[in-house]
Amino acid sequence: MELLAPAGTPEKLRFAYLYGADAAYFGLGGLSLRDRAGNFDDGDPATLATSLRVAKGSKRLYCAVNRYFQNDELRAFEERLDQVAELPIDAFIVSDLGIVPLLRARMPNCELHLSTQANCTNQEAARMYHDMGFSRIVAARELSLRELSQIKSAVPDLELEAFVHGAMCLAYSGRCFISKWMAGRSGNTGDCAHSCRWEYALHTGDMYLQERERPDEYYPVIEDDGHTMILSSRDLCLIDHLAAFRDAGVDSLKIEGRMKSVYYTAVVTRAYRKAIDAVMDTTAPDPAPFRDALFEVSRREYSTGFYFGNEAVQHPTETSYREEYRFLGVLEANTTEAVDSPVPPLSFTAKNVCNIDDEIEALGPDTAKLPLISPVFLDEDGKEVDVIKPSRSYSILGPCDLSPGMVLRRRIYEKERLKT
Repeated sequence: MELLAPAGTPEKLRFAYLYGADAAYFGLGGLSLRDRAGNFDDGDPATLATSLRVAKGSKRLYCAVNRYFQNDELRAFEERLDQVAELPIDAFIVSDLGIVPLLRARMPNCELHLSTQANCTNQEAARMYHDMGFSRIVAARELSLRELSQIKSAVPDLELEAFVHGAMCLAYSGRCFISKWMAGRSGNTGDCAHSCRWEYALHTGDMYLQERERPDEYYPVIEDDGHTMILSSRDLCLIDHLAAFRDAGVDSLKIEGRMKSVYYTAVVTRAYRKAIDAVMDTTAPDPAPFRDALFEVSRREYSTGFYFGNEAVQHPTETSYREEYRFLGVLEANTTEAVDSPVPPLSFTAKNVCNIDDEIEALGPDTAKLPLISPVFLDEDGKEVDVIKPSRSYSILGPCDLSPGMVLRRRIYEKERLKT
């Protein structure tokens, strides 16, 4: 199975590949559904094309063009096609069928992948898209594993891609659970009770909602620090079920998160890399230490989505983001010579504040965690410092197990949780 990782920026692309992705997906500004992800539009197009070729090597790269275009936007997209055609793109992820003729005319040999935004939910729709020239569908998130298996059996030459990790939207693909939750009638199957139109009273003392026509029914509003999470869905995490995806015929396992940090990209990609390897080869190393890190990155409560029934996704998250560690930076090679140090120093740009006495760890593609005991940090003038401040550059001396590409993090203390 292919492991497909998110790349919101060129740096995240590099780390997606470094930490085990077989393929990565990115967006171009104004063309995808993540315009705030950073994207890849800065600078000269020829320079971008070269950097992408170097980054991807023999791996695969997919471009998300998954928004729906209005007339003026469609013309603007057509004007950009010559530049887009120069990029080393293996496939376009498409929602709007209106751009398919434009892509085909300019890049006839490039693969087309149907975005999950197109909401392909059955085998006949999948067969139609395959007949239209799509080599892969990114399955609608509403599908169960059983339904994915049925689509694969019905259209075996069509590749299936499925999300296995990351954020879920409560109303993704037009779905809404308020009617099902309150009236037992699902708006996703044509039986909406229009619960969002009802009139409600908020009883602040006991924190519950009461609907005008149902005075004896109470809907609790769960709060965290004075704010409810009633509209926030739980995150997806299927790392313990990858064998079931293999058996269902899924070709590509997709991680959500183009808006998230390099730290998230590295930790999550590496966890699924190790887990896939273990599923495909029983002699592969134990993935458990890498899996454990999924519960240490910033996240909401996890669920299994729709894959094993709807119950797991019909309740919102009850807490805000959970976070065990803060991202400190990425280690890079440093040519500066350090006095009295047998180990070449490594540099990084700090992302968060850190005290030298904090619990600091380094993570690598094959290093689950490496505690740093009494590390030595130097500022840009080569002076030893006790406090690391965001957006400044530092060097770190030792231990010898550190290497470029590793990620630094520090543990969050309880007093910080209370403050935030």
